[in-house]
Amino acid sequence: MPNHTNNPKRTSWIGYSIDTHFPIQNIPFGVFLTKDNVITIGTRIGDYAIDLGALQSMNYFKDVPLTDDMFMQDTLNDFISDGKKTWRLVRNRIGDIFDKNNGELRDNKEHRDRIIFSMDEVEMQLPVLIGDYTDFYSSKEHATNVGTMFRDPENALLPNWLHLPVAYHGRSSSIIPSGIPVHRPCGQSMPAGADSPVFGPSKAVDFELEMAFITTDANKLGHPIPVDEAEDYIFGMVILNDWSARDIQRWEYVPLGPFLAKNFASSISPWIVTLDALEPFRTEGPELEMPVMDYLKSAPRKTYDICLEVDITPENGKKTTVCKSNFKYLYWNMSQQLAHHTINGCKVNSGDLMGSGTISGSDPDSYGSMLELSWKGEKPVKLNDGTERTYIQDNDTVTMRGFCKNGPVRIGFGEVKSKILPPFVPKARSKKTN
Repeated sequence: MPNHTNNPKRTSWIGYSIDTHFPIQNIPFGVFLTKDNVITIGTRIGDYAIDLGALQSMNYFKDVPLTDDMFMQDTLNDFISDGKKTWRLVRNRIGDIFDKNNGELRDNKEHRDRIIFSMDEVEMQLPVLIGDYTDFYSSKEHATNVGTMFRDPENALLPNWLHLPVAYHGRSSSIIPSGIPVHRPCGQSMPAGADSPVFGPSKAVDFELEMAFITTDANKLGHPIPVDEAEDYIFGMVILNDWSARDIQRWEYVPLGPFLAKNFASSISPWIVTLDALEPFRTEGPELEMPVMDYLKSAPRKTYDICLEVDITPENGKKTTVCKSNFKYLYWNMSQQLAHHTINGCKVNSGDLMGSGTISGSDPDSYGSMLELSWKGEKPVKLNDGTERTYIQDNDTVTMRGFCKNGPVRIGFGEVKSKILPPFVPKARSKKTN
């Protein structure tokens, strides 16, 4: 099925600025609450959200084979399960409907009023029901930096790192969309020089700049996904801020890895950008430094050129861009990650989320976490208001953006934005009196 949506000369009768993340070539998918308190599946062009449930109910998808209620649901899981052919048919049809020269909807004001909303009229929701969440550790620069800080710099990478995409299973219940604030977590930590652990709020809350991909129903239990077929089972990508509490993590992670330090919250951008939309931005990934086993041999080794930025904004203060990185820096690509994830026969379902791991480059301003930017707290990061940060303070807002730029067209993910609140303090129960 041809992909008609990537024509850089195509324009829409919905106007937008040249630097928008959401031109007609993008056509991402998300879920939002309308001003009438209806949850619907939608897409976005410029600063306008488009109700695909309303579009379907008015018969605009009559030539696309869809179940009657495909877009009248509160998650994208069923749509994702329909597979790549359906995704492409729907995106092609949306592109045609909103093409500048198509008056089918453009000239029907009654339909437009029921289908199109300005973004300030809707509230974005979590786009999928996430059954499982896996977080990889695929940036060689990040892994090397962390290994240098906490182990022998001459042996910063552990012996397995260049042979396989290291990962762990996370907690899907605490994945939230952009805009939801996060309370500073409490837990155990072991202060430097102490003889026993203490309990209290984390003093080292950190962001982790990541991307994540979302899968369709990819395989049967026991059936690995070949590396060269993996992208057929990837619906699209989001930006992921995988929050961390570094002091809790240092104490708890031996021997089984991350737990409370990671599962208190992970924030994602609400619009899923499809691989079809990202196709014009393919690029070469880093060269492998060691031979890999056959099931990880990806030919060619392609990734995507996605520019990434992170801002910190203090309460009532100005933002400071503290990091500029790129998805293409990752050593292990998505195809290798999914092939490795399933080589033992692990079943992957529609809506599963796979995090890339922190994305760091080789330059200090491309490091994707405060742990690296402040080098374990030894080099505080100066903000535009004159204050300094080693980690994220209460009432700081962290904003991540991601976009691709190639000639006149920019394809973006929007942003994932979250504020860190003080620890949650339960209200004391009132005593009953007779």
